[in-house]
Amino acid sequence: MSTHWYDQQTIYQIYPKSFNDSNNDGVGDIAGITAKVPYLKQLGITTIWLNPIYQSPQVDNGYDVSDYYQVDPSLGTMAEVETLIKTVHDNGMYIIFDFVLNHTSDQHPWFKQAVADPHSKYRDYYLWQDPAADGGRPNNWGSFFGGSVWDKDPAGGSQYYFHLFDKRMPDLNWTNPAVQQAMRDVAEFWVEKGIDGLRLDAFIHLAKADFRQTYPSETGDQTPIISDMFYAHLPKVHQYLHDFVAAIKAKHPETYVVGEASSADPHLMVDYTKPGTDECNQVITFKTFADDNTHDDHSFSDMFQPRPMDVTTYKQHTVGIQAALADTSLPTLYWNNHDMARVATRYGDAAYPKESAKSLATLLYLQRGVPIIYYGEELGLTNIRYHDVADFEDQTVPEFVASAEAAGKTESETMAMLNATHKMAGRGPMQWDDTAYHGFSEHQPWKHGDTDAMNAQAEVADPTSVYNYYRQLLTLKRQPLFANGQFVMLGSDKALFTYLIDDDCDQAAVVCNLTEQTQTYTLPFAGDDVLLVQGGATFQERQVTLPAWSNIVISPAK
Repeated sequence: MSTHWYDQQTIYQIYPKSFNDSNNDGVGDIAGITAKVPYLKQLGITTIWLNPIYQSPQVDNGYDVSDYYQVDPSLGTMAEVETLIKTVHDNGMYIIFDFVLNHTSDQHPWFKQAVADPHSKYRDYYLWQDPAADGGRPNNWGSFFGGSVWDKDPAGGSQYYFHLFDKRMPDLNWTNPAVQQAMRDVAEFWVEKGIDGLRLDAFIHLAKADFRQTYPSETGDQTPIISDMFYAHLPKVHQYLHDFVAAIKAKHPETYVVGEASSADPHLMVDYTKPGTDECNQVITFKTFADDNTHDDHSFSDMFQPRPMDVTTYKQHTVGIQAALADTSLPTLYWNNHDMARVATRYGDAAYPKESAKSLATLLYLQRGVPIIYYGEELGLTNIRYHDVADFEDQTVPEFVASAEAAGKTESETMAMLNATHKMAGRGPMQWDDTAYHGFSEHQPWKHGDTDAMNAQAEVADPTSVYNYYRQLLTLKRQPLFANGQFVMLGSDKALFTYLIDDDCDQAAVVCNLTEQTQTYTLPFAGDDVLLVQGGATFQERQVTLPAWSNIVISPAK
């Protein structure tokens, strides 16, 4: 594989509304991000990824774009974005933008015109369908946000329009060459502004099956069913993706393209990232994770029930991805993002918060691949805890609450489950210091609730903090062995996560204890040089002893 600047990066994902508020209106903003670039550089970050900053009604926190060429006023101005890009580059770092290409807001001028005039060229920018023979929806496909993918023409016409997500986020019609060109134009505008890459949101959904297809059900009724087979990974996606990326790279060949391929298995990951195909350089899949559902309470909905990690299945997913991509592309390595609860809450151990945060980071980020760190993760930041169901902004939550209450769960028990598992609980404000609003703002943040006592200011000053451990870890990641080495999973039971990194010149074993019990492990070689250690782990020749949630990275004697 040829090497590019983006093959050896550490990416830091920023949710702009929650990172840093420079004008004290309770909403994070562009100028607030610019002010924290030195903090990110000190941490060891080399690339910043921003969630969408385009003009938006904020139905889905920026993923519903009403103008791709404008910055949302709540976040700042175009001049402030230009200053951010320059500041990032002046610090020897890179910046990539989230790019929403599957759908727009219903407030986008294209959709407004499509609704206002069925004969407008913009009607064909979206997906319209006549009713079924009985006058109902065209099919029984389900939306990811609940209910059907079909909603009636807002102007009162007989047709339905297609939306895979919220009904206020209509899907674009990628069979229309004008749509393809329009989206290429938007991407080129931002690359010309100086951004270094794009994270392609939901690109796997650009192609849809024949709308006459219906998902078979037991009863044959038309209750909406989420049916990925009709709108994920269809062959035409490759053509759309290639044409889009090739056009950008023809003028800007070093543009980094990382795609959100949420349901991609290892073989699909290979297909999307094959060198020479002008598709993605890397992809982000949700298929890495594995939760243990054996303790689910079957008396109510399992949608937001907390689950520990299924370590063995997680290992299997990891080694499957590593094996498939070994000669093709780099995996993306991440524990959490804006679409899930924070790792410290999901998989961390409240009795060993610092140790578990460090051990989880070690087992992941030294693997072959590109780390993507979610803002605040470097502090061991936990989920915010809300007091009101409305704070989750999710139409599926009331259904879960009703199900839990019917099973006898109290309101506090139900809220505790939601706060432990829901993605919105992972979007709380960054905690910079110990002032009233954690230094995020002098005004009550747009998302607020109970938080654990931790902040960046204290952790930067504490040599034993999670933050300073991340600094050590990311420094180690930049060494040739961990930047370029191959991944080899070592055998161990579910208490441990163990692997070898080998670049034909050097090698190192990474051994992580994922339990509260002391564990022992026999190395494949006699240890000599400890590269990183925490939690009191020790070794003697080939024998490693690991107290609760400790880990060690060790190379052999030469």
